[in-house]
Amino acid sequence: MARQERAIRTRRTILEAAAAVFDERGYTSATIGEILDRAGVTKGALYFHFGSKEELAVGVFEEQLAIALPPQSSKLQELVDSGLVMARRLRSEPLVRASVGLALDQGAMDLDRTPAFRMWIDQNTQLLTEAKERGELLQHVDVAETAELLVGSFSGVQLLSQLRCQRQDLERRVVVLFEHFLPSITVPAVLARLDISVDRAERLLAQVRREGEAAVAVEASVSSAPSGPSVPSAPSGPSGPSVPSVPSASAPSVPSGA
Repeated sequence: MARQERAIRTRRTILEAAAAVFDERGYTSATIGEILDRAGVTKGALYFHFGSKEELAVGVFEEQLAIALPPQSSKLQELVDSGLVMARRLRSEPLVRASVGLALDQGAMDLDRTPAFRMWIDQNTQLLTEAKERGELLQHVDVAETAELLVGSFSGVQLLSQLRCQRQDLERRVVVLFEHFLPSITVPAVLARLDISVDRAERLLAQVRREGEAAVAVEASVSSAPSGPSVPSAPSGPSGPSVPSVPSASAPSVPSGA
């Protein structure tokens, strides 16, 4: 278990170093040597987790969605939550910023950037499909087109926020996006119940942190708990005086298989 935890930490360290170098230098100019120096790991450790610079980039892409949010009674609320949390993480987590920066890096000609968008579109498609099955979407809504439109709109909004104020107003801009976007796809009864507030992402992330800390505490208490005392076997009673065996009067035994 300790070895597995070390491997997870090492992988995370490498990803964070790669994200920082990609963010500063761009994908094309970044080198494996720079990433190794930033991570403070050996080449063997890096190649144990990632076979190439492109695999490192894909690992950074995956961090966009690498968080489990609390399930909600409405799939559209989960869609909103994923967008608001993405906006919050873009402001606070360098690894997520680097992921989005890589996806939008038009100078990275030798990097296939479609997986970054495909993963995001697929997640939205799944949520919208489930929402439609539950009757949360208006009848005319095309799920695939809507998923792509939402990803494209979010990408443009976050880019504008980055250029204007280093994403300081990104949560508010995403709220405005949802306020304009959702009425065109959502049945009124569901729309009225959706929470699209600016501070919702912070509340969700706080809940995720609390649940994670509680899970770690439970695991630690279980692993550190002493094993119960061994139960001694019941002492046998004092043996009585030996009784000489009496020859049996039965017929002689027959060998098995006869």
